[in-house]
Amino acid sequence: MIHPTAIIDPGARLGQNVSVGPYSVIEADCHIGDNVWIDTHVKIARYTSIGSGSRIYKGALVGEEPQDHRFKVGVVSRTEIGANVTLREYVTIHRSPFEGGITSVGEGTLLMAFCHVGHDARIGNYVTAANHTAFSGHVIVEDRAVLSGYVLIHQFCRIGKLAMIGGRTIIRQDVPPFCMLAENETVCGPNVVGLRRAGYDSDRRLAIKNAIRSYFFRGLNGRNALELIGSCGPGNPDVEEFIRFIRASERGIMPGDPALIALGTHALEE
Repeated sequence: MIHPTAIIDPGARLGQNVSVGPYSVIEADCHIGDNVWIDTHVKIARYTSIGSGSRIYKGALVGEEPQDHRFKVGVVSRTEIGANVTLREYVTIHRSPFEGGITSVGEGTLLMAFCHVGHDARIGNYVTAANHTAFSGHVIVEDRAVLSGYVLIHQFCRIGKLAMIGGRTIIRQDVPPFCMLAENETVCGPNVVGLRRAGYDSDRRLAIKNAIRSYFFRGLNGRNALELIGSCGPGNPDVEEFIRFIRASERGIMPGDPALIALGTHALEE
């Protein structure tokens, strides 16, 4: 159902069974997939695609021009929202200032109220971000990461697969896959609950825990820690993913909890 007060540009393409609420706006060059529900006072800006089954709540602003001095009127860049995404009240997502650039949010992701996604950010599949979390420009968040409320992420930072970020934290460097970042802004161990929910068995969880302990809590420098981890878990895909992520880091890695570092080899022991 399209409410009579909604404004939809003739150049927008809407799929089947799309609902658009009162006073919402869909600009030209947008593609809205099947079974999308759009609440009241939503704006879907130009060059945006919304995947099928997505739900967009009151006041959300999707695909708007970026907050960037480099942006020039006439630049064609895109915002791509995957299928079955939920954008809660007053979420803002901005497109790139660069010709051909893309800001993206993956399938099944939930962004709660007042979250902001800056230009050129890439949010993976089935990511959950609680209220007021802010993704700066060029941030990358990998699949199934969970971010608590009021998290602030510096531009160009990366958050790895199945990482868990505590509330009210500031992310200045990268957070590797499978790690839990506490509210004191340090890594405190593996995201055990997330790993269990994702179906990782006890052997996989143990290998991940040992890799995290070796990197963060044995008092080794990064290079020596990665060599130790690689020698202990050759051929383990989870461990290799952990190593690859760290080696690809350009901003560095968020630190380990000093209290656990003091425990040394006893850190994370049950």
